[in-house]
Amino acid sequence: MRVDVVTAVHAEYAGYLPAAWDSLHRQSHPHWTWRVHLDGSPDEVLDVLTACGAADDGRVRIAAHGTQEGLGVARNIALGACTAPLVQNLDADDELEPGALADLSGALAAHPAAGYAVGHARDLHADGTLRTAPLAVPAGPLARGALAVAWASALPDRTLPPVHPAGVMWRRNLLLVVGGWAALRGVEDTATLIAGSALATGILLDVPTLRYRRHDAQRSRQNGNFSEGNICSSGGVPPYSPADPPGKSGNQQGRVG
Repeated sequence: MRVDVVTAVHAEYAGYLPAAWDSLHRQSHPHWTWRVHLDGSPDEVLDVLTACGAADDGRVRIAAHGTQEGLGVARNIALGACTAPLVQNLDADDELEPGALADLSGALAAHPAAGYAVGHARDLHADGTLRTAPLAVPAGPLARGALAVAWASALPDRTLPPVHPAGVMWRRNLLLVVGGWAALRGVEDTATLIAGSALATGILLDVPTLRYRRHDAQRSRQNGNFSEGNICSSGGVPPYSPADPPGKSGNQQGRVG
């Protein structure tokens, strides 16, 4: 299955793009397009993409909107250009494991009712060390609402969601149903994961798929915490079906907000 890999980037993170690009080159899954969307001034990012060779690859699409609106907005503009049935987020400062696209797309092909798939995330430290954290929920099928329930039950001891939201592969239709990435600075992917997992079942793989870079400039460290009261279950929410057209879920008009 074809995969659109979406990366939103601003000048501050331009220097990490060659590593992200190299991780795409190592993918065993050949059917991907990298959609890089520039937030803010494009010059430095374009220079880096040209220097590493990404700008000259026919599988790479580079776009910009000229103003700095935030990474959530940039991702959603890129999502509007996606044509593949599957969408993989890749933060500019992260890397995909070599088998990530093959493993995740294979899981969704094997489970046609699932709306998303995700695997382990390994922390990538400045010295190149990779460290794996144990999964907070068992690998295998994820029922609707299971991630929100698991997260709420772990609070206040564990403030992070049960799986890493930056490494999720989505069915494009499900992303459109939830309105794309949420407009919450620093936790766009977390809020989207909780919303999407309330509508659809998912698959958790017991393999690493994401290398999550640890560094001092990380924006995800600069956000406020969700409280237990902000995490809702899927009760009363109509289920998502992969056959639903964008804007529809469970034969009801989809709503955002």
